[in-house]
Amino acid sequence: MAPGASRLRLVLSTAHSLKAILGQPETPDVPALRAGVDRAWSLTHEGNYADLAELLEGLVPRLESATRAGASEQERAELFRLLASMYHTCSAALANLGEPETAWIAVDRAVVAAERAFDPLLMAAGAFRLSIVFIGARHYGQAAQVSGSAADALEPLAETGQLEAVALRGALTLQRALAAGRLNQAEEAYKHLRLAKELAERVGEGRNDYSTEFGPTNVALHEVTVAVDLGDAGIALRAAGAVDPSGLSLERQARFGIDLVRAHTQRRQVDEAVTALVNVRQTLPEMFRAKPAVKQLVADLLVMSSLPSNQLLALASELGVQVKRASS
Repeated sequence: MAPGASRLRLVLSTAHSLKAILGQPETPDVPALRAGVDRAWSLTHEGNYADLAELLEGLVPRLESATRAGASEQERAELFRLLASMYHTCSAALANLGEPETAWIAVDRAVVAAERAFDPLLMAAGAFRLSIVFIGARHYGQAAQVSGSAADALEPLAETGQLEAVALRGALTLQRALAAGRLNQAEEAYKHLRLAKELAERVGEGRNDYSTEFGPTNVALHEVTVAVDLGDAGIALRAAGAVDPSGLSLERQARFGIDLVRAHTQRRQVDEAVTALVNVRQTLPEMFRAKPAVKQLVADLLVMSSLPSNQLLALASELGVQVKRASS
């Protein structure tokens, strides 16, 4: 288990809400709590999960207590929004660490908090996070259902021109495309990608509403992912050549790097795949070590290599992947 994962699981296993109800809540310091949530998102995008776990060990009980002590209806709504966003960070980190079951718990709590804040866009952001969890757990039909129903529900609001709604609908549409790709529904996947591209053009150079990073660059990265999922490695690599992901979070850059590894592996381009793997490790070491897909890719590359390079052997050793020698 990657550093930080076990501590995040324990954070979610503690009866914070029960303690908050039975305790004596203090007057909440809303600016300090907001700064804590912003810091949590920064740590999540940086892949600094150990520091994130340490932060959330204190932030979760403080926020759970604060929601019971808000002085006014407006303040309570703001505190529930912060609580939802905080649980989103926990879900995002656990999903990256290959812990979909625990991530599901976190996002479920986020959706409940968003409902108590009467914030439909934050509820839609919860649907976005839940679709990521479902895809990580290989529940592709559920991912398609949750992202599709939320995207459709947002359509009237997005058509009014509210950019946050447009961006969230676009992010959910990208999740629909991923789910369709994993289900080998090529026509559906590319249809959703086309809609996402149209929505990205309306958004402009990219936004980060609810930490979705939606915009033209993210759409281009998802085009690569869908092509790889559908086995179109050549299309994926050509599309990847036109993408500069440096403006996105390290988390998103690492996911893009893994897609490059997958594309090169499909084409049996071992050296290129290993180079891409090294880049992923440099970008986000904790995700590199935690993702089961990365370990499988390394195992596949070892099988393809009659004489594995020192770099590949070092990566296999770090991940605990056994080198299987061909029988004579």
